[in-house]
Amino acid sequence: MSQLCIGPAAVTLAGVMARVAGWRPDEFWTATPADVRAVLAGWVEADAEASLDGAALAAMMERFPDG
Repeated sequence: MSQLCIGPAAVTLAGVMARVAGWRPDEFWTATPADVRAVLAGWVEADAEASLDGAALAAMMERFPDG
């Protein structure tokens, strides 16, 4: 049986979403980044600069492919 290894940031985010949105683990793992962003949008200033845009996400996905 293999173990799923996730980074500490994912564990932290799962905890935040459980508290803030009331998400259970299956809801967290099926959510999209857009779902998380929509829930957390209330805590971000309207003029705040995005820390991870689509191009940065694509580059990260290319550098660290799943599979």
